[in-house]
Amino acid sequence: MMEIYLDRDRIEVPEGARLGDILTGWDARCSVAVIRPALEEDATESQEVRFATSAGDMVVEMADPALVSRLFAPGLAERLRLHWQDRYAAAFGPFETGIRPARAPGRYERGDVILGCGGYDPARSYLIFARMRHTADYGAPADGGVIGRVVTGRGLLDRIAEGDRVVEIERILRRADRSHAIVTRDPGLPLEDGMQVVSSIEAEVQGFTGGEIDTRAARSVEHFLLSVQSGRFRVDRSSSTHITDTHLVPTKVPPEFIGPRLEGSITVRTAGKSSGATYIYTQGVSASPAHTVVGRVVHGLELVRFSSDGDLLAIRVEPEQFDLVGLTLAEAEAVAERRGIALTADAAGGDRMVVGQTPATTLEVLSAGAARVATEAAENVVSITLDEAAAPRSVTIFREVTGLKHHAVGKMPLVFRFEDVSLFKPKIGKGVGIIPENTPTGEVPAFTLAMTNDSRRGAGMVGIRETPNAEFGPTAEPLTGTNVIGKVLDAGSLAKMREGTTVYVREVK
Repeated sequence: MMEIYLDRDRIEVPEGARLGDILTGWDARCSVAVIRPALEEDATESQEVRFATSAGDMVVEMADPALVSRLFAPGLAERLRLHWQDRYAAAFGPFETGIRPARAPGRYERGDVILGCGGYDPARSYLIFARMRHTADYGAPADGGVIGRVVTGRGLLDRIAEGDRVVEIERILRRADRSHAIVTRDPGLPLEDGMQVVSSIEAEVQGFTGGEIDTRAARSVEHFLLSVQSGRFRVDRSSSTHITDTHLVPTKVPPEFIGPRLEGSITVRTAGKSSGATYIYTQGVSASPAHTVVGRVVHGLELVRFSSDGDLLAIRVEPEQFDLVGLTLAEAEAVAERRGIALTADAAGGDRMVVGQTPATTLEVLSAGAARVATEAAENVVSITLDEAAAPRSVTIFREVTGLKHHAVGKMPLVFRFEDVSLFKPKIGKGVGIIPENTPTGEVPAFTLAMTNDSRRGAGMVGIRETPNAEFGPTAEPLTGTNVIGKVLDAGSLAKMREGTTVYVREVK
């Protein structure tokens, strides 16, 4: 048998096993990082230490490499039992050190690892893991006693319970270069004893730690949750310090949390041509007013570090986005119940679809523990498909102005109906060019969805025609002025709707 490290788990596999044998439910489009065991002379000791506990594993990045060998002497793990805990921290020990307690409180963040002592006696020292931001006097030195921070397994801080202990302390070896690491999608890759396989990224959003919710970055965090809604991060650009996903560019995102972009930090760009792009950092860089911090990686940084342009990476984010728009009312009620959210709807009974949600952001909903939804009769929601491959710019504009870029249901005003044509006029900003693309050359089928391009005075008008026509498009313009952007799957009660009403559209993908 061979021993393999798969994400956070040690597993045993038979000789001759392949990569695909250990990846349950793997999306073959996604890349995984495979780190081969290196020769001893090719490996270097890092500042990271793995704490194997009875509740699970944590990796701590030490502030001072020299402290690792000085503090973690043989036999220390045997003395690290959970001695006390509260909502703020958990302490393991006691053991003896030579620290000099300052007899003053320090300020700590979630994940900080503190060296302190009980009763200001260094012979009764403890390793203290901070569960949330707080201020306390732990008998630490004058500098506060923070000797490291938890970089992997931070969720374990909330699961440590009475009787837990540290089983093993192990200094992690890091490879000096990329020669032993590959990023691959090959399920037939042979496994080797001691290999490390990292199949996905796990992240926590800004403002969601230790059971407490801070909504100050709620809107920018919501944009990040939308960008990874599919559970995928698309590496459009990679550099020595970060990788970038640009598929939601351009989008206006507020600069809510400007801070240092540490290794593992996740930010969204708030200004410039790439506004709306998501960044994950593999190396710390200084803060930028054009970037807002939206989260941090808690597992899988190796996959980020070794990925390249074009890679698709699996990502899981805590918390899951809470967006009920586009669900039936029954589905929305089920989601709210599963997540412990009290839901109030504007109507009850019947076949209804959610078309609006208040509060609009996940963190605000979770903080309040309640949400209100606006609904519409399902027959009044028009189901459409969009042809992004044939008309990429026009489809992008349509999604933006109707709200489909952010939710499964969008809306637009019905401005005119005559005979078999329905015309809509979504609000399009000045300077937005609608170039001719995917203009029809023959008969336009019934229930084609189209937008008037800039060759006509009515540029930006959206139309649906209920019968085929070989002379005029769905917006009643000549075919040269018509950009076909999709088709209507179910017009519902569109024919009964009056001019001036709001029509809701649901994109089916």
